[in-house]
Amino acid sequence: MVEGEKVTQEYVRLPGAGLELEGILHLPKEEGPLPAVVVCHPHPLYGGDMHNNVVLAICHALVEASIIAFRFNFRGVGTSEGSFSEGIGEQEDVKAALAFLSTVSKVDLDKIGLAGYSFGAKVALPVALQNEQVKAVALVSPLLSTSDWEQLKDYVKPKLFLCGSNDDFVSSQKVQRLASGLPEPNQCEVIPGADHFWWGYEGRIAPKVAAFFGATLKA
Repeated sequence: MVEGEKVTQEYVRLPGAGLELEGILHLPKEEGPLPAVVVCHPHPLYGGDMHNNVVLAICHALVEASIIAFRFNFRGVGTSEGSFSEGIGEQEDVKAALAFLSTVSKVDLDKIGLAGYSFGAKVALPVALQNEQVKAVALVSPLLSTSDWEQLKDYVKPKLFLCGSNDDFVSSQKVQRLASGLPEPNQCEVIPGADHFWWGYEGRIAPKVAAFFGATLKA
């Protein structure tokens, strides 16, 4: 456990679908119950894990906004058991992370959000679509397929899309166009100059994610 001025960080082991995952829980000092957000990391086969720069920045911004943040390693990453499962088994990992939050006494079970970056956004989305527990979703550099966007057409919960103008993997113009056709509440913003990895831009996007969840989960 690491004590900070405004936050406590707790390393945890949580049960997944027949395997055990590792994660870190960020608890603000304020008394609960508090809103909480699960944050999903980018592609594990390309170095993505829960220590990623974007994931860390989002978690820190959330706790600054008095929101509990939980980041975890997908199966096969770090000391999480199992192996890469093409984004399918990883959906079960997201469900396990959400289930874990329900066991944390400080969490307000009516105010839970889900965030994902890149591969993490693609894995988080189908869980958000199916899980009534998730009240809002934030997708950063979302690597979404045509069918993913189609499913979002009926999703009326609050959603945030963030993309960099110089992203070589996700077309910011396409994200803007497709997001504009989705039902409200719906926010989409392109950050000029940022690429897919967001180095140097973490301080621009993390507060936007925290503000989004602050407005939607605390309302």
